[in-house]
Amino acid sequence: MSLSFEGIDTHAHIFRHDLPMASDRRYSPDYDALAEHYLGHLDRCSLAQGVLIQPSFLGTDNRFMVEALQRYPQRLRGIAVVEPDIEDAQLQALAKAGVVGIRLNLIGKAPQDYIDARWQTFYQRLARLGWQVEIQCGFDALVLVVPFVLASGVTVVVDHFGLPSNGIDPSNLAHQGFLALLGEDRLWVKLSAAYRSQSDLPRAACVLTQLRQACGGIDRFVWGSDWPHTQFESRTGYDAQLAFVHALFPDPVERRQVLVDNPTTLFGFAASTR
Repeated sequence: MSLSFEGIDTHAHIFRHDLPMASDRRYSPDYDALAEHYLGHLDRCSLAQGVLIQPSFLGTDNRFMVEALQRYPQRLRGIAVVEPDIEDAQLQALAKAGVVGIRLNLIGKAPQDYIDARWQTFYQRLARLGWQVEIQCGFDALVLVVPFVLASGVTVVVDHFGLPSNGIDPSNLAHQGFLALLGEDRLWVKLSAAYRSQSDLPRAACVLTQLRQACGGIDRFVWGSDWPHTQFESRTGYDAQLAFVHALFPDPVERRQVLVDNPTTLFGFAASTR
């Protein structure tokens, strides 16, 4: 499955278990997942670059991720977690380190809390930076928040296939509403962690077909390993997740588009010379 150091993994987390944790966290790791461990997976699988996503259990303290970005500026980009009232100077410092967007993890939260005037102003600030907003929430709730974020002019990336825990139901009005949004060229889908919506390969392939039809192609799909697969560590691994996307895209031309061309554009990576 060699990609000659051209593929990009757009979703991974790094942390140490002894770092300060967010008080409202739903999970606490008991092991370390270091940047060097992650880069070892990329090297072994002939993947050139990766995107680090701030784990929700570390809250808005992005320092550990930022330090890794600064050590490996050619290979890594980052997605941070911040408060909407963050100062411009702090955003600029994150951008200088290699951060290209922020993440909203809305699991267990009310989506409507993220669409008021304060958040709209924040999304507009991110749009002016050329950043993206990554959203993790259940498929039914996407239509409640994604239109409002898109309205700010910012690029939106929906994580983990949109977390369609029971598949996509075309007769469900909430599902219809989100599928209709996928014609928007600033809305992307990250094909990662199908296991988080209890999707095996056949179910994920079915969901992908529906998303592909709604998007009008595969130009706005990217792949992520979700390493180190928190809470699913015993059920999957890096190789399994790379094999999963190979199975979803058996055509090497399409696979290259999803693993190389699309994420190069979305995350601003230079062409690899490795």
